[in-house]
Amino acid sequence: MVLAVDIGNSNIVLGCFEDNEIKFVERLSTNQNSTALEYTVLIKTILELNSLSDYPFEGAIISSVVPSVTQTVKEAVFRLIGKHAMIVGPGIKTGLKIMLDNPAQLGSDRVADAVAAINHYPCPMIIIDMGTATTISVIDSDKNFLGGMIIPGLRVSLDSLTNRTSQLPKISLDPPKKVIGTNTIDCMKSGIIYSNASSIDGIIERIQGELGEECTVISTGGLANTIIPFCKHNIIIDDQLLLKGLMVIYNKNK
Repeated sequence: MVLAVDIGNSNIVLGCFEDNEIKFVERLSTNQNSTALEYTVLIKTILELNSLSDYPFEGAIISSVVPSVTQTVKEAVFRLIGKHAMIVGPGIKTGLKIMLDNPAQLGSDRVADAVAAINHYPCPMIIIDMGTATTISVIDSDKNFLGGMIIPGLRVSLDSLTNRTSQLPKISLDPPKKVIGTNTIDCMKSGIIYSNASSIDGIIERIQGELGEECTVISTGGLANTIIPFCKHNIIIDDQLLLKGLMVIYNKNK
């Protein structure tokens, strides 16, 4: 059994995998002020809820885009399983050919997404990870990571809208009944959901036009299920994509 941890700006996603099978996926809020002890208690509770608190772990792997939290969570993992976690970063074998100007700048979350995608889906492909930021990654037919885009995330845009306007309230992300809203809340819901869906559709068309071929499109991240159903393109939602990538990377480096 291997513990996998993905530290994002808003959430920490935890999972366990054994024999290439993911046993569970849970989410915690990312808190840069939490101590190693606090994370230890939180992770221990998750393991207990999934009946794995006394299970012998072979190891652990961590992907992180929040450097200030990485070491804290690594210490928490060591206290729980007695093993030092593998950290996705420079020097780790991924099997991914990164064609960026500076490959070291590629976030470990995008690396894990891409590694999983090339091992589970046909290339060329577009990967859409919808979290605090929406990241777009493009992989060609030879499995080269070409690059992509970083876009303000749905909640970042919505928070900016409500914080900078006096009369617009904070809203839930329940889907609107129709595109044309007839009250303030429905107008906001329609605007944020359909604008993001249309943006993704437009980006897919532009990327495929630049590549000159159709792509497999995969989406993941905490907000994928909120937006992707409203897109016009055929997009695969894979909530476990990043953890699948961590599983592949762990097996390449253990």
